[in-house]
Amino acid sequence: MQTQMSEDKEKNLMSMYRETRPREFFGEKSSTNHLAWSLLVILLALLFWLGVALSAAENQRYALETQACQDRVFPAEIDTSCLKQVKSRDHWWQHVGHALVHLGA
Repeated sequence: MQTQMSEDKEKNLMSMYRETRPREFFGEKSSTNHLAWSLLVILLALLFWLGVALSAAENQRYALETQACQDRVFPAEIDTSCLKQVKSRDHWWQHVGHALVHLGA
């Protein structure tokens, strides 16, 4: 009988503390959809990477079109070191904009 009463007191005491406890701790059930946020971050990182790659490719394509990296000694050749560091337009967004507008060209 004595153990029954002490167990009841303990249960009442624990239920009182359980009610005052915050509902969510780190690592417990969360209402945030982590999969969706993770996919969004991965998608944004991929779009950033594709934008950088598109800008670099269009920069080199436009430099070849305007013959900005023509080799001075051998006019039929291309200066590859120039092609790696050429800046054929003023800004990166001009390359991306031109590439997106002129998809087939």
